[in-house]
Amino acid sequence: MKILLTGSNGQLGTDFLRASGPEHEVVAHDLDLDITDRAVVATRVAEVAPDIVVNAAAYTNVDGAEADELNAYRVNALGPQNIALACQAAGVPMLHVSTDFVFSGDATVPYTEFDRPDPTGVYGKSKYAGEQYVTGLLDRYYICRTSWLYGVGGPNFVKTMLKAGRERPEVKVVDDQEGSPTYSLDLARKLLEIIETGAYGVYHLSNQGSITWNRFTKDIFEIAGLDTPVLPISTAELARPAPRPRFSTMRGLALELQGIPPMRPYREALEEFILRDLPPEASS
Repeated sequence: MKILLTGSNGQLGTDFLRASGPEHEVVAHDLDLDITDRAVVATRVAEVAPDIVVNAAAYTNVDGAEADELNAYRVNALGPQNIALACQAAGVPMLHVSTDFVFSGDATVPYTEFDRPDPTGVYGKSKYAGEQYVTGLLDRYYICRTSWLYGVGGPNFVKTMLKAGRERPEVKVVDDQEGSPTYSLDLARKLLEIIETGAYGVYHLSNQGSITWNRFTKDIFEIAGLDTPVLPISTAELARPAPRPRFSTMRGLALELQGIPPMRPYREALEEFILRDLPPEASS
């Protein structure tokens, strides 16, 4: 299978390439392919003639999006629109990676694929706009929402906390936001698995388990052998520019309906990442 991948240097893109096997011919693009340029995207998709396009490119600076609304929408909404139009012209399906931020976070039970999105901040709104373009333009698509992503490529919460835990006498982490940490390598493997099924639609893909950022940090330190105290603070005390979902845990109901196995527990994935996959210099 020939796959055109965007965002290849990001966390997910890096692990998508790691997860791909000899049966996958991945044509990888990062900043060398400007997804906000419709003509460039159309030309490249036509040249590659892929079996599917996987869009892992995104504007992911949640706080930055509040002050940089146009760029957030250009990348997260216009970019997917351009890719969807190119896929439409080429007659090929598209897989678009989205986020738990498309939900408000006001729920008390995990969100399923059949719950109505209601984003609050610019980041979530721009990502949902991208979803709408894809679903409105294509008959064959996968929308794959994930959450709290970390991996070997690029900065992320796990690396930041490991560094802080080694350098500070204590760390303060919010304890009133709950979700599911997800290892990007696990996500990449599941994306490839879903692509093979041909069961198009919307999927929620996160490692199993629901915890707060504070509890997640304690797990990170415990696995890494750090005894740095982790103190709880509120979202209000953190005072970040963008709103965060209070509860963004997602249930992979679509996986259950299709008979596709769920992703493994978050703790198991986190242990593998810290103890086996993470280069020592990445957290120091």
